[in-house]
Amino acid sequence: MDLLYFAWVRERIGLPRERIDTQAATVAELVDELRAREDRYAAAFADLSALRVALDQDLADFDAPLAGVREVAFFPPMTGG
Repeated sequence: MDLLYFAWVRERIGLPRERIDTQAATVAELVDELRAREDRYAAAFADLSALRVALDQDLADFDAPLAGVREVAFFPPMTGG
């Protein structure tokens, strides 16, 4: 599965993308796995209310299932202007 990180999420983690193998069933379980990896992931995912997620380029919730998903993107909420 490919993970994409945008804006300050990318800055905190230090990577724009990575490929991982996971047994997580939902986005929330994936986030828990990532938080447990290193402090930089824990910092990036400390406040999920400040994050949005897209699965295969479709906006999703953190309780969304990951079955069949090839790409997960994490980014801050978008603002208009």
